[in-house]
Amino acid sequence: MLKPFLTLAVFAVCGFPAMVPAMLQDSQSPNAATPAPETKAPSVAANQVNPVHPTPQSLARAKAIYGYDCAMCHGVNGDGKGDMNADGKMKITDLRDPASLKGLSDADIYNIIEVGKPDMPDMPPEDGRAKPEEVWNLVIYLRSLSGAPRGGGQP
Repeated sequence: MLKPFLTLAVFAVCGFPAMVPAMLQDSQSPNAATPAPETKAPSVAANQVNPVHPTPQSLARAKAIYGYDCAMCHGVNGDGKGDMNADGKMKITDLRDPASLKGLSDADIYNIIEVGKPDMPDMPPEDGRAKPEEVWNLVIYLRSLSGAPRGGGQP
């Protein structure tokens, strides 16, 4: 019964301290591969065309979702001056400006809403809180803030 305990104690006192410098040297080696930082969010709706066709009811629902999920930062009218950014210190897109969504497909906007933006920690992901159809409706609503045409960029 005492033998396994003694073996473990001997290893702990003699063997493990000898292994630590070798482990540290491997992790600090100049040839050790360092993973590249993730700069782009994983795509949820890559190359998808928005399957939702706007109706007055769907836009009203999207406006409600925007009101409680987005307006606190992006502002009630999309100007980027919501309660969380009243001082204007955060760089938040003015969604009323047609250039703000130019070049972004509906799938790109969907992806930004659903998974957030890794380079902007203040843009949290929707992360499944809304159903996909609600997110697609939100894309249509965001485009309506600037009068940008539906589809915006290549799918």
